[in-house]
Amino acid sequence: QVQLVESGGGQVHSGGSLRLSCAVSGGPLSFEGIGWVRQASGKAREGLACIEMDDDTKRFADSVKGRFTISKDSSKKTVFLQIKNLKSEDTAIYYCATGPCSYVPLPLGGRGMAHWGKGTPVTVSV
Repeated sequence: QVQLVESGGGQVHSGGSLRLSCAVSGGPLSFEGIGWVRQASGKAREGLACIEMDDDTKRFADSVKGRFTISKDSSKKTVFLQIKNLKSEDTAIYYCATGPCSYVPLPLGGRGMAHWGKGTPVTVSV
Protein backbone atom coordinates (compact mmCIF):
# COMPACT_ATOMS: atom_id res chain seq x y z
CA GLN A 1 0.00 0.00 0.00
CA VAL A 2 1.54 3.26 -1.13
CA GLN A 3 1.61 5.96 1.50
CA LEU A 4 2.64 9.59 1.22
CA VAL A 5 3.51 11.71 4.25
CA GLU A 6 3.98 15.45 3.98
CA SER A 7 6.04 17.44 6.45
CA GLY A 8 7.70 20.82 6.80
CA GLY A 9 4.66 23.03 7.12
CA GLY A 10 4.22 25.54 9.90
CA GLN A 11 3.82 29.19 10.67
CA VAL A 12 6.06 31.66 8.91
CA HIS A 13 6.16 35.40 8.35
CA SER A 14 5.50 36.81 4.92
CA GLY A 15 8.65 37.02 2.88
CA GLY A 16 10.04 33.89 4.48
CA SER A 17 10.74 30.48 2.97
CA LEU A 18 9.74 26.89 3.61
CA ARG A 19 10.72 23.51 2.27
CA LEU A 20 7.98 20.92 2.30
CA SER A 21 8.77 17.22 2.04
CA CYS A 22 6.74 14.32 0.70
CA ALA A 23 8.03 10.92 1.78
CA VAL A 24 6.79 7.91 -0.16
CA SER A 25 6.61 4.43 1.34
CA GLY A 26 5.05 1.11 0.50
CA GLY A 27 6.48 0.74 -2.96
CA PRO A 28 9.03 1.96 -5.51
CA LEU A 29 8.79 5.33 -7.20
CA SER A 30 7.03 3.75 -10.13
CA PHE A 31 4.55 6.56 -10.63
CA GLU A 32 4.51 8.91 -13.56
CA GLY A 33 4.95 11.85 -11.27
CA ILE A 34 4.51 13.32 -7.82
CA GLY A 35 2.80 16.65 -7.54
CA TRP A 36 1.90 19.24 -4.95
CA VAL A 37 -1.58 20.63 -4.53
CA ARG A 38 -2.91 23.04 -1.94
CA GLN A 39 -6.29 23.97 -0.61
CA ALA A 40 -7.01 27.11 1.32
CA SER A 41 -10.00 27.36 3.58
CA GLY A 42 -13.13 28.00 1.54
CA LYS A 43 -11.30 27.81 -1.78
CA ALA A 44 -10.94 25.29 -4.54
CA ARG A 45 -7.99 22.95 -4.68
CA GLU A 46 -5.06 24.41 -6.59
CA GLY A 47 -2.39 22.42 -8.40
CA LEU A 48 1.08 23.87 -7.86
CA ALA A 49 3.92 21.79 -9.24
CA CYS A 50 4.82 18.32 -10.33
CA ILE A 51 7.97 16.35 -11.11
CA GLU A 52 8.10 13.34 -13.40
CA MET A 53 9.88 10.32 -11.99
CA ASP A 54 11.64 9.12 -15.13
CA ASP A 55 13.30 12.26 -16.44
CA ASP A 56 12.80 14.95 -13.76
CA THR A 57 10.64 17.09 -16.03
CA LYS A 58 9.00 19.75 -13.89
CA ARG A 59 5.71 21.53 -14.35
CA PHE A 60 4.46 24.56 -12.48
CA ALA A 61 1.21 26.40 -12.28
CA ASP A 62 1.57 29.88 -13.76
CA SER A 63 0.60 31.40 -10.42
CA VAL A 64 3.68 30.00 -8.64
CA LYS A 65 6.39 30.12 -11.30
CA GLY A 66 9.48 31.80 -9.97
CA ARG A 67 8.65 31.31 -6.28
CA PHE A 68 8.17 27.54 -6.09
CA THR A 69 10.77 24.89 -6.83
CA ILE A 70 10.22 21.15 -6.93
CA SER A 71 12.90 18.49 -6.63
CA LYS A 72 13.31 14.87 -5.62
CA ASP A 73 15.75 12.58 -3.90
CA SER A 74 15.05 9.17 -5.37
CA SER A 75 17.37 7.42 -2.92
CA LYS A 76 15.24 8.74 -0.06
CA LYS A 77 11.96 8.41 -1.98
CA THR A 78 11.19 12.01 -1.14
CA VAL A 79 9.95 14.95 -3.17
CA PHE A 80 10.48 18.50 -1.99
CA LEU A 81 8.62 21.74 -2.60
CA GLN A 82 10.65 24.84 -1.85
CA ILE A 83 8.63 28.03 -1.46
CA LYS A 84 10.29 31.42 -1.20
CA ASN A 85 8.92 34.89 -0.60
CA LEU A 86 5.85 33.48 1.12
CA LYS A 87 2.68 35.55 0.96
CA SER A 88 -0.47 35.49 3.04
CA GLU A 89 -2.32 33.95 0.10
CA ASP A 90 -0.01 30.92 0.37
CA THR A 91 -1.78 29.96 3.60
CA ALA A 92 -3.31 26.55 2.93
CA ILE A 93 -2.96 22.85 3.52
CA TYR A 94 -0.38 21.42 1.13
CA TYR A 95 -0.78 17.89 -0.21
CA CYS A 96 1.39 15.68 -2.34
CA ALA A 97 -0.07 13.10 -4.68
CA THR A 98 1.01 10.59 -7.31
CA GLY A 99 -0.06 10.50 -10.92
CA PRO A 100 0.48 12.11 -14.32
CA CYS A 101 1.93 15.59 -14.05
CA SER A 102 -0.56 16.74 -16.66
CA TYR A 103 -3.23 16.37 -13.96
CA VAL A 104 -1.70 19.05 -11.72
CA PRO A 105 -2.14 22.34 -13.58
CA LEU A 106 -5.56 23.75 -14.38
CA PRO A 107 -8.13 22.72 -15.32
CA LEU A 108 -7.70 19.50 -13.31
CA GLY A 109 -5.79 20.97 -10.37
CA GLY A 110 -4.81 17.52 -9.18
CA ARG A 111 -8.10 15.72 -9.85
CA GLY A 112 -7.49 12.11 -10.78
CA MET A 113 -4.20 11.75 -8.91
CA ALA A 114 -4.02 8.24 -7.45
CA HIS A 115 -2.49 8.43 -3.97
CA TRP A 116 -2.64 11.37 -1.58
CA GLY A 117 -1.00 12.31 1.66
CA LYS A 118 -2.92 13.86 4.55
CA GLY A 119 -1.38 17.26 4.05
CA THR A 120 0.76 19.68 5.99
CA PRO A 121 -0.58 23.11 6.96
CA VAL A 122 1.20 26.32 6.06
CA THR A 123 0.21 29.58 7.71
CA VAL A 124 1.77 32.83 6.55
CA SER A 125 1.39 35.83 8.79
CA VAL A 126 1.90 39.43 7.77
